[in-house]
Amino acid sequence: MSEDVLVTADWVEDHLDEFRSDDDAHRLVEINNPTVTDESEYTPYEEGHIPGAVYLDWERDLSDETERDIASKEQFENVNGDAGVSEDSTVVVYGGGRVPNWFALFGYWIYKYYGHEDVRVIDGGKGYWVENDYPLSTETPDYPGVGYNARGPFESIRAYKDDIDNAIEDGLPMVDVRSPEEFSGDKIAPEGLMETAQRGGHIPGASNVPIADTLNDDGTFKSADELRELYEGKGVRGEESTITYCRVGERSSIEWFLLHELLDYEDVSNYDGSWTEWGNLVGAPIETGYDD
Repeated sequence: MSEDVLVTADWVEDHLDEFRSDDDAHRLVEINNPTVTDESEYTPYEEGHIPGAVYLDWERDLSDETERDIASKEQFENVNGDAGVSEDSTVVVYGGGRVPNWFALFGYWIYKYYGHEDVRVIDGGKGYWVENDYPLSTETPDYPGVGYNARGPFESIRAYKDDIDNAIEDGLPMVDVRSPEEFSGDKIAPEGLMETAQRGGHIPGASNVPIADTLNDDGTFKSADELRELYEGKGVRGEESTITYCRVGERSSIEWFLLHELLDYEDVSNYDGSWTEWGNLVGAPIETGYDD
């Protein structure tokens, strides 16, 4: 099987037999959060998913809502093991949402945080799969449970408040992936989302690269050359430590993936506290207005 981290819908369709097998060597994982996803843009897992795919809920399975944190190592191990996923599985994630793979790439980032070696994502996500009439199934697979032994966590790909403080002080690049309206402070969050901040704006020194600018019309990612030109135009060249952020860390995991996994920028971390942490901090500096 291909070792590319970004795989096509055609590639997945060609390997459906491996993904539907009880052998845990290959697993498809749909990751979504239907509580914040418009039905018009989303086909629920129960109404149709890629044949053989298991389902993980972003809030229930990959988050700790009490701690406002990602899933603990133990929780991550249990969720995967129960789904028939082992640490040696080739895992391919996909999802829907307001942007393709919104929650799936947050899941990808968590897999990497806990040291999963072979994890990939379907280019264009579920929207592309459904729109182009690839096969769907309503059958929920019941794979044998397995043991999952996570490594890590690998903190080098995760940013915290102190890292933001240092980035501001040292003038290091930060990529705010939210919409221009959120970046400017005209909006605090996308419509319909409840978890917000007291203030609108962006972290001082950050550049705005909205997710929409990284996508083709069909929801697939632009080419590596186009992406590199886009980021270099914002002063992000991979020569310095770079931090991505958004509202709660899930959209920014998409551009973490683009920078770190596709463009091979070595030192890139995702600030999952993002604006709901920074925008609520007493004394934390912010800026408003649009990017130059």
